[in-house]
Parts: sequence; structure tokens; C-alpha cells
Amino acid sequence: MGKRILLCDDEIHIIRATEFKLKKAGYDVEIAADGEEAWKAIQNQIPDLLITDCSMPRLNGLELIGRMRNNPQTANIPVFMLSAKSYELSADLIYKELHVLRLIAKPFSPRELLQDVNAILQQETINI
Repeated sequence: MGKRILLCDDEIHIIRATEFKLKKAGYDVEIAADGEEAWKAIQNQIPDLLITDCSMPRLNGLELIGRMRNNPQTANIPVFMLSAKSYELSADLIYKELHVLRLIAKPFSPRELLQDVNAILQQETINI
């Protein structure tokens, strides 16, 4: 069984293109349309990596990551954040407080995202 990635975004075209690229590379991908749905999925089964959009209805990406970091069972999940407004986000908040590994500006290349995913998940495999 491949590594499990939870992909959370409210834009269907982003979800479909990214899901296709990750599944083709052998990852198990679960999809959530917003932060609340993602939080339920995380509680059901902890993913090896979360890729989440910043701006979403119900619970945005920053709030979702904050919940995760405040819960001992989910605090160490690696996170990539997608954002069309990455220039508006505080680097201190994103990297130092929420421990996001990558902030990826939209639009992005699914191929480049896959390279980042491989780098993080293969690194984890080597370190175990």
C-alpha cells in the first residue's frame, strides 16, 4: 500500500489534476472539499501528508493546520499549503508557527508538486 495523501481544496479542477498526478505516481489519495471535511478524514485515518488550500469555506487551511498542530495525534503530519494569495501570508505564521513545509503559489505545476511530495515522503521512508 502506498503512502496516503489527503488533498483538500474547494476548486475541483485543482483537485482532479493533482489527484491524477499523485495517483499515477502510486500514492493513495483521499479528497476533501473543505477544512471540516479534511479534519474528519484526518480523525478517521491519519495521512502521511496533507496538501491543503488556504482559502476554503467552513474551515480554512490555516484553521485546519492550527487544529492539527494543537492535537498530539496529528501535530506532526507534514503539510503543504496551496494559495492563490501566498504573497499575503506571513512567512513566520506559515513556517515557524504552523510548521508548513511548502507554501505553493497557485497556479502551480502538478509535476513540480509531485517532485516536492516525493522529496518529503521518500525522505521520511529513509529516516525511519
